[in-house]
Amino acid sequence: MGKGRIEAFSDGVIAIIITIMVLEMKVPHGEDMNALMPLIPVFLSYVLSFVFVGIYWNNHHHTFHAVKQVNGAVLWANLHLLFWLSLIPFVTGWMGENHFTALPTAMYGVVLLMCAIAYTILLRCLIGNHGKDSAIARAIGGDLKGKFSLGIYVVGIALSIFFPAAALACYVLVALIWLVPDRRIVKALGE
Repeated sequence: MGKGRIEAFSDGVIAIIITIMVLEMKVPHGEDMNALMPLIPVFLSYVLSFVFVGIYWNNHHHTFHAVKQVNGAVLWANLHLLFWLSLIPFVTGWMGENHFTALPTAMYGVVLLMCAIAYTILLRCLIGNHGKDSAIARAIGGDLKGKFSLGIYVVGIALSIFFPAAALACYVLVALIWLVPDRRIVKALGE
């Protein structure tokens, strides 16, 4: 089956996720800079989450550009990814409102880890649908970047219990690793 509907649906869900995140930031009661100070952790968690959602949207776009069709397994794997992405606004708000304390920061990391696992499953389903010699299979290869990211998330979650700031540094590191669109796919397609 064609891939157009899955791309359009995913784009819509991701747009809603970003909208929900920004709506979680409440307008301060006050007109001076001091009124904004309590919002700094909320804003910082929003920025980090916006970057992550943007990375997923960008890589999702590039990935689906490299495939020709989808099947039922790909549809379910994509819904699995969208489920975990849809939890990002909740953990973003929780972490920001609680000023990056241990449990909210750990749960933020768990959701990011589950998004990464879901994306890995989606990639495996796409490769299974197109074959081991397909453009998408060549582009993904052994997925060292993806495996490395999963490991960093696990370390970040473990650190969050005692050192939430170190956990945040791990999460930021993963974002920096993926900030540039995944060139493996662009290169495999010869673009």
